[in-house]
Amino acid sequence: MRHPPRSVFLAATGAVALAASVVVPVASAQGAAPACTVEYSVTGQWGTGFQGAVTLTNNRAPLTGWRLTFDLADGQEVTGGWNAKWSQSGTEVTARNESWNGSLGTGASVGAGFLGTSPGSGPAPAVFRLNGVTCNVDPDPSAPPTDPTGPPTDPPPAGDGRAPALHVNGNRLVTADGTPRRLLGVNRSGGEFMCVQGRGIFDGPVDDAAVEAIAGWKANAVRIPLNEECWLGLSGVDPAYAGERYVDAVKQLVARAEAHGMTPIVELHWTEGQYTGNSAGCSDVHATCQKPMPDARYSPSFWSSVAGAFKDDQAVAFDLFNEPYPDRATSSAADAWTCWRDGGTCPGIGYEVAGMQDLVDAVRGTGAKNVILAGGLAYSNDLSQWLTHRPEDPAGNLAAAYHVYNFNACASESCWDSTLTPVAAQVPLVAGEIGENTCSHGFVDRVMKWFDDHNLSYLGWTWNTWDCSSGPSLISDYGGTPTAYGAGLRDHLRALAP
Repeated sequence: MRHPPRSVFLAATGAVALAASVVVPVASAQGAAPACTVEYSVTGQWGTGFQGAVTLTNNRAPLTGWRLTFDLADGQEVTGGWNAKWSQSGTEVTARNESWNGSLGTGASVGAGFLGTSPGSGPAPAVFRLNGVTCNVDPDPSAPPTDPTGPPTDPPPAGDGRAPALHVNGNRLVTADGTPRRLLGVNRSGGEFMCVQGRGIFDGPVDDAAVEAIAGWKANAVRIPLNEECWLGLSGVDPAYAGERYVDAVKQLVARAEAHGMTPIVELHWTEGQYTGNSAGCSDVHATCQKPMPDARYSPSFWSSVAGAFKDDQAVAFDLFNEPYPDRATSSAADAWTCWRDGGTCPGIGYEVAGMQDLVDAVRGTGAKNVILAGGLAYSNDLSQWLTHRPEDPAGNLAAAYHVYNFNACASESCWDSTLTPVAAQVPLVAGEIGENTCSHGFVDRVMKWFDDHNLSYLGWTWNTWDCSSGPSLISDYGGTPTAYGAGLRDHLRALAP
């Protein structure tokens, strides 16, 4: 799926000066500065009402979205506010940035205020967290730096149960004891673009609470898009978000998904290779957009490294390449499918291509037997010649990947009947992305029904708080509140759950 333009995520930094009365002092730093500092004050009181204010300062890498949380005690409740989107669950209060003040550079501050009710004179909050990171406390000087979207080096808490190891049996994905497993879940976008744009590793929180919220929809799978230059730590990517730090963050997210019983699908999304032909997403040689095919220079190395990292964990599935479109670079379907499988010098593509066979070989060369997914042409929307051109897999654990949106060419039951049914009869078929840009769910309802009727897998795009008409986005916050579009997937997954 193409992503919203970067301007959707970037907004001008704003700061509001607030008068202070009862101020919570910031802890003094003895070493390095705290990751963030927060000043809290009660700026007015009357009867059972009061007015509160916070001033948040970010002392680490720049942020393009912030979420401040703290607890109000003794029955205090937030009733409204300004300069942030305020909400409360139990005692926990959350303030999320508005669209215009989400950008918070290093050393920048932003202020927000709220109105509340209190049956008495409750104490001021003691602990504040910015995107899951505790503020006003000196960092451990021996600890590695943390990512602004959440500390990837934190050990993942235990969840509801580990995801099972998977393998292919005929046209089904099955667990070690032969039990069939459909993959039903969501995509968690961010790892493919945040790092290469120098803005972090993930878009929004990926801590245990955030992953638990996905599981709360009764999802049993999470697809995790990745960037090859960030994983390999290539030059041009900020080292704070690349190489070992990036790999560790991905491993942490995979572990959290498994701890909550969800199958992680790690997927190569953005790759190197300069392409300026038909439907080019960018002219950059670096991995800053979707390219028509993976590149021979780095993509096999990426998969050798990823497979080496997860080869002892067959609960992890590998999706070789997000949305191939060599068919846009050439008018010959035969040439496009040959390019897809064999790579090399492909018509209309200026760099040397790694074909699907190259990537399968890279994975299997490590000894990894994990399930592999391979999407077809037309942004993975065309599987018409997938069986004819499918790569050889010595492990016998190859599945077909498919993407479908309301604006795709193959977006009807008749097309699915003619092109998907023959593939699904021979190999497992996983719709790694389903969605629509209508801020509704009429189309995905049809997709889910067809895939349910054929006992197939599907995952919604995407678990990110974007505009559902430009994303599309399943959620309006990382607690799992669905958009009008996301409500269809959430309710359907919950209805299917045992």
